[in-house]
Amino acid sequence: MDSAGQFHAGTRYRVAWPDGPATHDTVVFIHGVGMSLEFWEPQMREFSEGHRCIAYDMLGHGKSALPPAKPVLADYVRQLDCLMTFLGVETFTLVGHSMGALIAIEAALTMPQRVKKLVAMNAVYERSPEQSAAIAARVEALADAPPDWAPTLTRWFGDTPVGDAARKRQELEAILGQVNCEGYARTYGLFSRSDRTHSGKLQSLAMPALFLTGEGDPNSTPEMSRAMAAAAPYGQAVILPHQRHMMSFIDPGSTNAVLKKFFDAA
Repeated sequence: MDSAGQFHAGTRYRVAWPDGPATHDTVVFIHGVGMSLEFWEPQMREFSEGHRCIAYDMLGHGKSALPPAKPVLADYVRQLDCLMTFLGVETFTLVGHSMGALIAIEAALTMPQRVKKLVAMNAVYERSPEQSAAIAARVEALADAPPDWAPTLTRWFGDTPVGDAARKRQELEAILGQVNCEGYARTYGLFSRSDRTHSGKLQSLAMPALFLTGEGDPNSTPEMSRAMAAAAPYGQAVILPHQRHMMSFIDPGSTNAVLKKFFDAA
C-alpha cells in the first residue's frame, strides 16, 4: 500500500508499506540538495515489500516549508524527529544521500536511541582545498542568479549520457526545474560548509554504519567514504564500480543489492 502527498507541520511525506505485516525495520530516506522525495522511488518500490518505507521533502525542497534564513543541520534533524514522532515511529534505519547523508549522520549522533542503522550514501567529508573552493564558487553564483543546472547534471552524468542514463537525466532535470530557488540556496550554502561538521565525532556513532559511494563520484569520493568508515566503530565502506553521484536513481539495482545486504545483516 502506498500513501502519497501527505503533509505534517510543513513537511510533505510519503509512506509505502507491505500488503501484509512488515517483517523488517522501518526505513527512512532523506534526499540531497535540489531533489525531492521522488528521488527515492526505486528504493521505495524495492524495500516496501518487507519494510515500512518513509520518504519526505527536506526543508526548502519539494513542497515542504523553507528552512531558516541561516539554517544549521539541527533544523533538518528537528524536521525528521517531528515527522517520526507524528508517525509513531520510535526506531528506524536511516538512509541519507549527499546533503541527506549529513542530516542522517547528525541525527544518528544526536538521537542514537532512535537510529538503529545508518547509511550515508555519496556523503561529503573533509573536502580538499580545491573541492572547497569549487563549491564556494557555486554558492557565490547563487547570490546573483537562479541555479544553472547544466554543470550539475554534467557532474552527475558526464558529457554524453546515452540510453537509460539519458532518460534518467531528463527525469532529474525535471525535478531540479521545480526546485524552490530560495530553499535551494539556503540549503546548498549549509551543505557547502558542513563537510567538517562531523570531523572527530564519527567515533561516537553507536550503530552499524554503511558509507556507500560510487567509484566515479568526484565530490563524494571513495576516499571520503573510507575515511568515515574507518572513524566509525561499526563502520564499513562500499564503493560501487563505474557509478557516480546519483547511482541509487540511475542504477538502482546495484545500490539496492548493497542496501538489502546491510538491512538484512544482524
